[in-house]
Amino acid sequence: MSPASRYTYLGPEGTFTEAALRSLPEAATRQLVPMVSVAAALDAVRAGEAAGALVPIENSVEGGVTATLDELASGEPLMIYREVLLPIAFALLVRPGTALEDVRTVTGHPVAQPQVRNWLAAKLPEAVWESAASNADGARLVREGRYDAAFAGEFAAATYGLEALVTDIHDAENAVTRFVLVGRPARPAAPTGADKTSVVMWLRKDHPGALLELLHEYSSRGVNMMRIESRPTGEGIGRYCFSVDCEGHIQDRRVADVLMGLRRSCREVRFLGSYPRADAVRPTLEQGTTDADFTAAADWVLRCMDGRG
Repeated sequence: MSPASRYTYLGPEGTFTEAALRSLPEAATRQLVPMVSVAAALDAVRAGEAAGALVPIENSVEGGVTATLDELASGEPLMIYREVLLPIAFALLVRPGTALEDVRTVTGHPVAQPQVRNWLAAKLPEAVWESAASNADGARLVREGRYDAAFAGEFAAATYGLEALVTDIHDAENAVTRFVLVGRPARPAAPTGADKTSVVMWLRKDHPGALLELLHEYSSRGVNMMRIESRPTGEGIGRYCFSVDCEGHIQDRRVADVLMGLRRSCREVRFLGSYPRADAVRPTLEQGTTDADFTAAADWVLRCMDGRG
């Protein structure tokens, strides 16, 4: 199949990322290619070897997935076009015949550990944890005999010839991981009314109140920030960029006005896309922040300039 019909994802087969990707209707007509890392999945898109890549970006327990945040903030620009929310519950996968008391070593993706820490302490307090590249890769390592058990999706058991010794493991109820479908930059899809806009921004100068000034760009226009995380730039201790998601679409006047303000104030702003919210929740707009309000205000300024204010 051509690169245009190929999607990459954080593999190997049997990851939660693959499950999230297969929930998209278009996945049925794409070649789905597992990759060894988030960076490899995104680099395939940058190189024109795939039309898109699905990668995890946020977890309701652990927060942002740093590998994805850093990859989107650096290198050749990419854009987010879709998001998927996937409820997460783990199974303890073992080789057939393994009992719970036989488990001495466990593995899984680093993001999985905080989601099962309490269960592990209560049920397997002596077990030693070592991280794997992904939950499915942890299952592969169990199959090869390198670990006694892996925390992964129950659906991965059949792929790796394992058994689900315990299912529905999660320390936090209603744990959810958010995934994003990333492609090369192009025109964002038309607004739906329930959208999200993501950017990365770098301060022009570090001074008292610098971050507050950027936050004011959002608050003064009634734009709700849904996530903000700082990530090191690699330029030295204390040098950070900020990854932000907010409600709304770049075609919304209030959001466009925020982006213009950030562009004026920041050393650099990377637009990561405007895309439909997976939960389809529409924002509640305060008085004075609708497109009609912005248009009326602009018309008033023009009338003032013409002496008709």
